[in-house]
Amino acid sequence: MNWYALYTKPRWEQKVANELEKREIEVYCPTITEVKQWSDRKKKVTSPLFKSYVFVYLEEKNRSQVFDVPGAVQYVFWLGKPAIIRQEEINTIKNWLEDDRVEAVEVSHLSPGDRLTIAEGSFKGKEGVVEQIGKKRLRLVLKDLGVVVNVRVSDVLS
Repeated sequence: MNWYALYTKPRWEQKVANELEKREIEVYCPTITEVKQWSDRKKKVTSPLFKSYVFVYLEEKNRSQVFDVPGAVQYVFWLGKPAIIRQEEINTIKNWLEDDRVEAVEVSHLSPGDRLTIAEGSFKGKEGVVEQIGKKRLRLVLKDLGVVVNVRVSDVLS
């Protein structure tokens, strides 16, 4: 059995994950909780860490079962085959989301295209490429994991 990345319709991640669980297919949809600001209020919102993606754990011969679920589009392919996500990568994502500590991050000297190696935390030793730097977010491409991570940095830039 392997983990596979499944592409979903936009904003269907939770619906697909819930339906797959009902069908007894192991699924992982990592989520984050953010405080969203509207003009009249603030609200905590839970949203998927990876937009339009969920991870499924099943045997290769059973891969087609996920397409019975509305919202499931296709698997992510690598070199012409469905990409297999290693268990250690899934564990890294889980550990990172469970770790409430915020590491000190210095982003003022970074610019898009810069390569860096993460020195602390669950992603320690992973190499990434800075894709975009905003006032409150840093978009980092982690090629080893095949993902783009959006990191909120407003709290650590003070």
